[in-house]
Amino acid sequence: MKASHILRRGHDDASLVGVAGLVPVMRLAQQAGLHDLLVEHLTARTSTDALKAAGVIAGMLAGADSIDDLNMLRHGAMTQLFDGVRAPSTYGTFLRSATAGTAAQLQAVNSRLLGRLGQATGMVAVEGLTMIDIDDTIREVHGYQKQAARYGHTRQLGLNIQLATISSDTTGPVIAGARLRRGNTTSMNGAEQMVTDAIGCAGRAGVTGQVMVRVDAGYYAHKVASAALKAGAWFSMTAKQDTAVKRAIATIPEEAWTESPRVRWRLG
Repeated sequence: MKASHILRRGHDDASLVGVAGLVPVMRLAQQAGLHDLLVEHLTARTSTDALKAAGVIAGMLAGADSIDDLNMLRHGAMTQLFDGVRAPSTYGTFLRSATAGTAAQLQAVNSRLLGRLGQATGMVAVEGLTMIDIDDTIREVHGYQKQAARYGHTRQLGLNIQLATISSDTTGPVIAGARLRRGNTTSMNGAEQMVTDAIGCAGRAGVTGQVMVRVDAGYYAHKVASAALKAGAWFSMTAKQDTAVKRAIATIPEEAWTESPRVRWRLG
C-alpha cells in the first residue's frame, strides 16, 4: 500500500514561527558582514542576488535540503521576522544560474565570513598547535541525469566531497572549505589549492600559532606538501609503503623520533 499524497511539513498560522532560532543565527551573520561579503564577491546577475544567496543559506540552516523546502522561510510569521524572503521558484532560478565561478566566489565569502566569526567568537584557537585536516568522501546519488555523478572507488554512483576542517585541543572542528566534485575524481585533485585556502582562512580567523596540515595516503604528493610548507605550515602525510619509502625509513635512527601529545613524526 502506498500513500496517495506527498506530505510536506508547514503551518499557516500567521502568529507562529517554526524556526525562531534562525533569528539570532542570521543576526550574528549580519553582524559578521555576510550580506556585505556577498555583494562584494558575488558576480550579481540581478540586484537581489546577494539577498537570494542569504535566503538559501538561511533555509539550509533551518533544515531545507531541496528547493521546495525553502518555502519554510515563508511559513507563518517568518516574513515578519525577515525581510526579502523569496518564493522557492525564485531561489531555484538563482541556484540553476550558478556556475563553477559562482561556487568559487561563495567559497571566498565563506572563508572571509568564517574569519570574522572566528575573531568575534573565538571558535578557533589563536595560539598553540592548530590542525587542518583535508579529506574527501563519496556520497551516493540517484538518477542518470545527475550532473557530475560518476562511479568511483566505492563502486557507487555518487559525488565526491572534499572538506578542510580546522581544529585544536580546545576548539573545533570547524569547516574551512568544501568542494563538490565528480564522483570519480582522485583525492589529490586540487588539494594544493584547498591546503592554501584553508591555511589562509585559519589566519583570517585569528590563528597565530603553528599550523599542522594532516592528510592520508590519497594526498601523498609533493605538490600537497609544498603547498603547506610554502604557507608556513607543518604537514603530516601518510606515505604509501612502497620499496623506496621502506628503504628511507630504515636509514633513520631510532633516536630521531620526536613525540608530542597529539602528533608523532620523524625528523631527518
